Amino acid sequence: MTEPKDQTIDPGEDTLDETLQSKARIEELSSTDEEEEETPPVKTAQSNAVSGIPFPGKDQLPPPPKPVDLPPWLTPATYALFHPDDGTETTQSQQKTTAECLPHLTLKDTQNLPQNVHGLPHLRRKAHADFLRASLGPLPAPFAAMDASRPWLFYWTMAGLTSLDEDVSAYKQRLMETVRPLQNPTGGFGGGHGQLSHCACTYATVLALACIDGLDVVDREAMWRWLGQVKQADGGFRMAVGAEEDIRGAYCAMTVITLLNLPLTLPSDSPARTAGLETFVDGLGGWVSRCQTYEGGIAGAPTNEAHGAYAFCALACLSILDAPHRSIPQYLDVPSLIHWLASMQTVPEGGFAGRTNKLVDACYSHWVGGCWALLQAAAGTSDEGKSSSSSSPPATNSTTEIEIEALWNRHALVRYLLTCCQQPGKRGGMRDKPSTRPDGYHTCYSLAGLSAAQNHYQYDATRGSSSNSSSKNNGRLMAAFNWEASPPTAQEMERAKYEEQDRVAFVHPVFVVPMGVVERTRVKFEEGLKV
Repeated sequence: MTEPKDQTIDPGEDTLDETLQSKARIEELSSTDEEEEETPPVKTAQSNAVSGIPFPGKDQLPPPPKPVDLPPWLTPATYALFHPDDGTETTQSQQKTTAECLPHLTLKDTQNLPQNVHGLPHLRRKAHADFLRASLGPLPAPFAAMDASRPWLFYWTMAGLTSLDEDVSAYKQRLMETVRPLQNPTGGFGGGHGQLSHCACTYATVLALACIDGLDVVDREAMWRWLGQVKQADGGFRMAVGAEEDIRGAYCAMTVITLLNLPLTLPSDSPARTAGLETFVDGLGGWVSRCQTYEGGIAGAPTNEAHGAYAFCALACLSILDAPHRSIPQYLDVPSLIHWLASMQTVPEGGFAGRTNKLVDACYSHWVGGCWALLQAAAGTSDEGKSSSSSSPPATNSTTEIEIEALWNRHALVRYLLTCCQQPGKRGGMRDKPSTRPDGYHTCYSLAGLSAAQNHYQYDATRGSSSNSSSKNNGRLMAAFNWEASPPTAQEMERAKYEEQDRVAFVHPVFVVPMGVVERTRVKFEEGLKV
């Protein structure tokens, strides 16, 4: 790919600076210093005499193009803050990524994508929807490697289409019949017919079915009994019977339990009962707490490396257990986590990386970008949240005075997704970065991240039964059903340089499906399972 010609960002020059030391954070500056258009010189008789008689119709020619209105973090004055080439593989990879993204970010190369009035590419809604639908048809031979992940193809497609406001009801019977063979008599869903039940495949299947109102196919009692087998004595969950125990299992299992309104009491034969545990939530918060690392981020399991996707799983899991302003500060060092998450927003791309010293990747637009709404709720911005947060033991962990909005740059994330992550041409789909190809995974989570950046999500602590410690309603965890969403203001859209047609639908901040799907599922299973 052609590198930028500006010598100040030439990868061969020692000018891209990584002095931010992975703790860099994009800050949105005031737009009051925008460059003014130069006033054209007034023509005098002398100047006309020199230049001669104007060519006929010259005064009817269109004016020269207006200089690109760049945001503060992409102006030449910030180039010295970019990462240097220290001769390591890490810094060289970062320079290559900067070089491939900068022409798109500065609109020097718009890839022939349709542009809005601000010069940014429109969100290619139809092309992305067509790309996702293709995942439900015959697939080429290399997709055989995805056989054990078939439910994810269903989820990425359904979640992505619904975030684009596409109607997916036509897929109801087809999807229900497709997943029936994936459900095991002992409960849960595997990746394919005859494969062992797995928490990730079960999570993806349940959410895909929820999108098309097809959850009647699920054997809820068998599901409850199977989940009892993956609940562990230390409070966590395995991904499958005998498989690894990690934070994904905790989030996936609690999502399924809550949406399907399964009993919180453990089955009598659950191995966790040998340690005295009686419910699915016993010991879970403490286990999640042990996944936080010295960096402040969240690892997949205790003692492992912090990772952006695991941060989301931890925050979402705790937001299921109880209201975020109670559960998150109770089990996590919130200021430390905020510091780590803020450092994941990359310069100059504006997207997020998933680990320290790693490159920007569009999927973390959701995995990290989706954390901020949960942290905003953890800050206890509601009256009820503020009053109850004072009962949290560690005063040093209070986040009520932190303005979460100031810690990440929504507009930079929107710009990265629209300029760098949309596949040009006829194909559609969204990609990790310009040098990669689109796929269903990145399309789904890019759209979810775009929703997180464009829309606003608020936790309503006054809804439901949130007065007791577990936010339960007749044995059902209710905290995750208390979210509301609101669209951006016209002023916010103007500042971020996108239009209404570029906006995606509300995506639930905990369950990552449309808000309406979550409410429909809550109502559908209001009556708990009798076992």
